[in-house]
Amino acid sequence: MNRLQDRVALITGAGAGIGKGVARRFAAEGASLWLADINAETCAAAAQEISEEFGVQVGYSAADVSEHAAVQTMVDAALARFGRVDILVNNAWGRRPGAKPGFAQVETLSDLDADWAWRIGAQSALWAMQAVFPGMKERGWGRVINMCSLNGVNAHPYSVDYNMAKEALRTLTRSAAREWAAHGICCNAICPGAATEAYQKFATAQPDNAADMLRMNPMGYMGDPERDIGGAALFLASEDCRYVTGNTLFVDGGSHINGVPWLPKQR
Repeated sequence: MNRLQDRVALITGAGAGIGKGVARRFAAEGASLWLADINAETCAAAAQEISEEFGVQVGYSAADVSEHAAVQTMVDAALARFGRVDILVNNAWGRRPGAKPGFAQVETLSDLDADWAWRIGAQSALWAMQAVFPGMKERGWGRVINMCSLNGVNAHPYSVDYNMAKEALRTLTRSAAREWAAHGICCNAICPGAATEAYQKFATAQPDNAADMLRMNPMGYMGDPERDIGGAALFLASEDCRYVTGNTLFVDGGSHINGVPWLPKQR
């Protein structure tokens, strides 16, 4: 307990799913939190829930991290509240508002959707990392955890926007790890497999593919955002991670070992 006592964590995409699960796990270990999400209502609800349940300080802001100014405002708000950011978790992702429903294929990916994916999936993390770096460097301690995806590693079909953004994020993570190691800043990526709201929607729409994925998962289930993904993030955020940087941690029940049969039916 209290492995993150006196630490401040900023988590994007924290209103639900993996972001909220990580926030809860950090709070259980004593961290103060700044939560950010594009959905102000869910972010406020998550902040209230976590604060009341764990008795830690929690601030929040609505933030469209596809915009540089919004990212800077988010970080400035966290710094104004807590005076520091020790741990940064870049987790935010979402399809472009107004985008056509369906799959993202290489031959039909629009410039608008490609640009959106790049900004929300990779460039937003860069902006946030740049904004928290001076303080981390000054204190000689920092943790950056970027949520990536097996989709990109394995080049799963029909999600090219997501794949390319998440692989760019992994490269950014490794580059920062190399450059920032001398300042005591550890940068690592997690490729998670979790039973989030987004996964449940996929499983409902693609039950056969979801069943195939579970059959290929050595542990036979999708992870819990708080216990499983949050537990791995806790390690990467803690002092125990002091000699671990530039790594990709697959927190997926072993799905990456033999690959995932991601092949949803096109409608």
